[in-house]
Amino acid sequence: MNILINDHRKIYAIQEAFNNTFPYLKLEFLSKPHTSSGAASHKLVKHNSKTLGECRTIHNKGKISISPSMSVADLEQKFSDVYGLTIQVYRKSGTSWLETSLTDGWSLEEQNSQGEILSKMVS
Repeated sequence: MNILINDHRKIYAIQEAFNNTFPYLKLEFLSKPHTSSGAASHKLVKHNSKTLGECRTIHNKGKISISPSMSVADLEQKFSDVYGLTIQVYRKSGTSWLETSLTDGWSLEEQNSQGEILSKMVS
């Protein structure tokens, strides 16, 4: 999947495109990076009606290529390095969303599959 990145795109459009491919994962955009040892502060999450231009430090235009085999860590790093965007991936667990920071080495496909299993166990 490819997602178009430019200053005029709304955060919710990126989230929706990602969620269409990975229904048990979601992206949150942060105003600054979380530490590797700690969870992201929800106070840092940008409202999803903002444009990408309002919350990034590198204003490159382009397409970000996301594959199911890509790790969460690689995806987060790519958003940061190429587009100056700090993101955090969350996995569905029943009715809650959990940060994937402890499992950032897992592929997006594996994260999504685990989210599906955990969500169906609650149903």
